[in-house]
Amino acid sequence: MAEYLVKVADERGSVHERVEAGVSASEVRERIAQQGLHVFSVRERGLLSGGETRIGRGRITLQDFVVYNQQFVTLIRAGLPILTALDLLARQQKKESLKGIINNVRERVRNGESLSSAVAAQPSKVIDRIYTTTLAAGEKSGNLEELLSRYINLQRVTLSFRKRVLTSLFYPALLVVAIVAMFVVLMTLVVPRFADLYTQLKVPLPPTTEFLLAFGKQSQIYVPVAVAVIAVAIVLLLRWKKTPTGAARIDRWRLKLPLFGGIYEKYQVAAFSRMLSTLLAGGIPLVQSLETAASALTSPTLSTTASAAATRVREGRSLARSLAEGERFPDLAVQMIEVGESTGALPAMLTSVAEFFEEDVQNALAAALSLIEPIILIVMGIVVGFVLISLYMPIFSIGASGAAGI
Repeated sequence: MAEYLVKVADERGSVHERVEAGVSASEVRERIAQQGLHVFSVRERGLLSGGETRIGRGRITLQDFVVYNQQFVTLIRAGLPILTALDLLARQQKKESLKGIINNVRERVRNGESLSSAVAAQPSKVIDRIYTTTLAAGEKSGNLEELLSRYINLQRVTLSFRKRVLTSLFYPALLVVAIVAMFVVLMTLVVPRFADLYTQLKVPLPPTTEFLLAFGKQSQIYVPVAVAVIAVAIVLLLRWKKTPTGAARIDRWRLKLPLFGGIYEKYQVAAFSRMLSTLLAGGIPLVQSLETAASALTSPTLSTTASAAATRVREGRSLARSLAEGERFPDLAVQMIEVGESTGALPAMLTSVAEFFEEDVQNALAAALSLIEPIILIVMGIVVGFVLISLYMPIFSIGASGAAGI
């Protein structure tokens, strides 16, 4: 008999590990389950938790992950065992990073772990708590296909909404990059050549031209330094953002931004409502659904608010009142959730909340960009006009003086 390390949860929900002897991992799992305990994983003592399967490098996009899950659900619905389905998907997967994860999950499941526990151990960023909770709920209820289908629909809607937002932001971002690049080229390449020309001609220069030539001369010295400083600042900011304190502080600044802070907050509310609706519709209890949806939010501020609401709901308060006490969720969202609770149609009402705020984000973003785009074009025209007029004004003066002398 071999020794196995078993990860279990008791009737009070506390999770712990213990060592059990048995002839196989499946025999140990079945014996522990008969004791009324939920088994997360069973693996032979002394072995690596994920086997020796190497996880390939490379970024896995959410779209890749959604396609994989769609294929997995199709195979399970066709009656294939989970291990067989994972074998097939691993063999046909071309992206090495995702293939490595599938192989790692397959080895863990073969060694006695549950599918949800095996997936939760993977390092990929696309595997969030919502996905692992969905898998765990599907395993407990025996309805894995339906719950995974709900998760796939959630991610498809999320992908579609995210693409619409990014498409709206693409043109203004392109304009900003163009104006910055053009200004750098003018200051570092064009203006210095005119400075050399006017130095050779030894002609009096207007104040605007003198200012522009001096600025261009200094730019050749300080632009590389400024680029290096900005690059270092960005790297430090990104590192600080990965810390809990930095992420919370940056998120508060982002929420306080004029115009765009409100849009970002509504985007987070829409995402939270859709995730919570999907989890509740899958039969997951309200408190667990709240905690899972809160952990999946990218805004630490709203995530903390939703987590605090889950604590209040556990104490017996209503969801609407718990969210209202956090003072971060819009009043309209709270009122709609309150109606959903009173009518017993909370998942459907949360979907309505998500759809309303997604449309609101689209409209607000379109209105903001329709105002910003002309401003960017006007600034670009002013900068280019100022540079050209300042550079060519002495040439016009020389031409006028020569004509008068003739």
